[in-house]
Amino acid sequence: MTEQYRIEKDSMGELQVPCSALYAAQTQRAIDNFPISSLAMPASFIKTVALIKKAAALVNIGLGELDADKGQAIITAAEQIIAGQHAEQFPIDVFQTGSGTSTNMNVNEVLANLATAILGKAVSANDDVNMGQSSNDVIPTAIHVSAAIECRKTLLPGLTHLAETIEKKAASLDHITKTGRTHLMDAMPIRLSQELGGWALQIRNGIDRINASLPRIYKLAQGGTAVGTGINAHPEFAEKFAAALSAETGLPFKPNDSFFESLSCQDAAVELSGQLKVIAVSLMKIANDLRWMNSGPLAGLGEIELTALQPGSSIMPGKVNPVIPEATAMVAAQVIGNDATITIAGQSGSFQLNVMLPVIAYNMLQSIELLGNVSTLLADKAIAGFTVRQDNLQEALAKNPILVTALNPIIGYAKAAEVAKAAYKQGRPIIEVAAEMTDLSLTELEKLLEPAHLTQGGINE
Repeated sequence: MTEQYRIEKDSMGELQVPCSALYAAQTQRAIDNFPISSLAMPASFIKTVALIKKAAALVNIGLGELDADKGQAIITAAEQIIAGQHAEQFPIDVFQTGSGTSTNMNVNEVLANLATAILGKAVSANDDVNMGQSSNDVIPTAIHVSAAIECRKTLLPGLTHLAETIEKKAASLDHITKTGRTHLMDAMPIRLSQELGGWALQIRNGIDRINASLPRIYKLAQGGTAVGTGINAHPEFAEKFAAALSAETGLPFKPNDSFFESLSCQDAAVELSGQLKVIAVSLMKIANDLRWMNSGPLAGLGEIELTALQPGSSIMPGKVNPVIPEATAMVAAQVIGNDATITIAGQSGSFQLNVMLPVIAYNMLQSIELLGNVSTLLADKAIAGFTVRQDNLQEALAKNPILVTALNPIIGYAKAAEVAKAAYKQGRPIIEVAAEMTDLSLTELEKLLEPAHLTQGGINE
């Protein structure tokens, strides 16, 4: 079928817009100007811009700036977008004007069209929907608000669930001792609960890092308008807007101490992204530990067995791979790359405006979503269900020559090294070799070299 068009007009003239489109001329210009990727702004970001428009309309009605009927129509229209309706009406590429003006006007035009239909008379995208606002404060505000919402909704619950799952698993494995490893080489024994406890604290620290960054994310640009001075916004708009948004979301938003800082830089977003990167690094470490521990089942470490989730090969029957840790590692790599993009974009504040806002928004929200979702999967499909191959652990532990470290205070480092080398060369348990090469009795050695006791630290005497 041939697409039907209507003529729309803006300050630059007329152009064709599909009859089915709820947007108007400025959105169409952006569609035409930026055929760069297949990436559109995230749905969570579009919903947040609509939420900003709803809160602005409420405030402008209350301040007597906006006709109540128009304002209510805008609010009703915004609620449709927030509910996920009309998602196809926001096709503009992420790689667009650096201020995000195209996305702001896309939302303004769709809301104006919907509000006009609701009210039965014209509602202006610029004069009514965008009243008291500029793209230059709307888009930075949307970055902060959408990030805060998605951290609360997806990231922090996912990380909390992961930490709790690791802690529960650790408690169930406290009785199991294994060979520790440094440099991938045998080291002194540890309990599995100690190993997993390290993972859990990594995740708990990640949660703390996010919560420590959010207070600066809660500070909003809205009210700064074009350059930070607040031109064309009511003097009370910023405070009332932040209060309205807090009432809508339950989050403690407030106007930033300086709108010039809000518009000219994205330091708070860069900070949050940096903490997301730390979490990605933590997840990569945990995922790789799981992969090593699961390696085998015959020629690897074979310490644990992850739950079999799917066939691992199209040619090797029976092969099963650690797919969830692999997916986690790829998420971590993506988030680390996203942070590099956000870092570069964050320094692109030229005088009164950062001009890489859309790519900051896109990468930030992707990182938050990926980390939150994969944390839940890692917890439920890898850590909660893995089993321990205790026979392999005990065999390696019995032959571990590094246990001789416990004898250092008694026989000295040099003699202990001789014992360790002999045990390794002969492939015999360290306790047997130590009984032959030292004056210690077998009873004394059994006490001194008992692996579980060695996991408690201190000095053996």
